[in-house]
Amino acid sequence: MQMGREEDIREENRKIRELRFVVDLTMSVIMQTNVTMLEASQLVEGVKGVASRLFPGKEELFELIYRPRFQRAIAEKFRSN
Repeated sequence: MQMGREEDIREENRKIRELRFVVDLTMSVIMQTNVTMLEASQLVEGVKGVASRLFPGKEELFELIYRPRFQRAIAEKFRSN
C-alpha cells in the first residue's frame, strides 16, 4: 500500500514540474519574442490544454493560478509597445 502511495506522489510531482516548465517556457516566449497579442493568447490556451491533460477536472485551478499571471505578463508586454 505504501509503495503505491509513494509512486502516486512521485507522479504528481512529475506532473507539477512538467506544468511549471511549460508555464515558464511560455512566459519566456511571450515576454522575450515578437509574438502578437493573438499569438500570446493562443499560447496561453495551449498551456491550459497541457494543464487539463495533466490534471483533468482541475481547469478552474488554471484559471485561478495561471491565467492571471499570463494576463499580467501580456498586459505588461503590450502596454510598453
